[in-house]
Amino acid sequence: MALSSKTLDQLARHLHACQREARDTPKITDEHPEMDWDDAYAIQDRILAAKLKAGARVAGYKAGLTSHAKMKQMGVTDPVFGFLVDEFTVPDGGEVKVGELIHPKVEPEICFVTRTELAGPGCSIAHVLAASDVVLPGIEVIDSRYRDFKFDLKSVVADNTSAARFVVGGHAVDARSVDLRTTGIVLEKNGVPVALGAGAAVLGHPAAAVAMLVNHLGRRGKSLPAGSLVLSGGATEAVTVKAGDHVCLRMQGMGSVSMRFV
Repeated sequence: MALSSKTLDQLARHLHACQREARDTPKITDEHPEMDWDDAYAIQDRILAAKLKAGARVAGYKAGLTSHAKMKQMGVTDPVFGFLVDEFTVPDGGEVKVGELIHPKVEPEICFVTRTELAGPGCSIAHVLAASDVVLPGIEVIDSRYRDFKFDLKSVVADNTSAARFVVGGHAVDARSVDLRTTGIVLEKNGVPVALGAGAAVLGHPAAAVAMLVNHLGRRGKSLPAGSLVLSGGATEAVTVKAGDHVCLRMQGMGSVSMRFV
């Protein structure tokens, strides 16, 4: 690590406060350009620890920046990984309060629920499919705490990959019964399609994102527990939303899921 434990603590408190108070900040590498990958995930770990201490529960995991469209949109080249806690959950058809966020965007997700533990290194698409119970559609609300959504990869990792809210729903299907590469995705805003995609947009196969998450956890001495929910990453570019918007994701063979912004 390049940063001291004291600095890591300070940065974690700063980013956590920005999330809780819905205020933006310049990316943290502006003042700490020496920050390395271990530092970035250590800051994320500290934010999670603070949430757990306050009574939150882990609700799942997420991969971010997994589509070439998202990578191009954000000017980055590699996926990142983060956590989901219960305070982020929204019921299907539920409301998201825009006043609690900074500059929210939505992206469509193919979500996995595991039935057995997965451990890396060496996890592959085949391992993920064998260990998965079901897949289902989900919408993630991302809300970078960085001003104007401008960040580098290490800064976004520290900021828990912009995680803010998520909803899952529709019809869960057996993960091995459908070709997730060709699964069609239509994201609608106020009844109008605004983003189209297919599962292959996520690293060629959305299970590849889960495998990369598992291998990432393995390098850190962790595993993906049985029963985990994993958002595999946006299959399209992210779409900006505001109060009054209704967003619906329609996924081939899996129905739809939606949320409203108020």
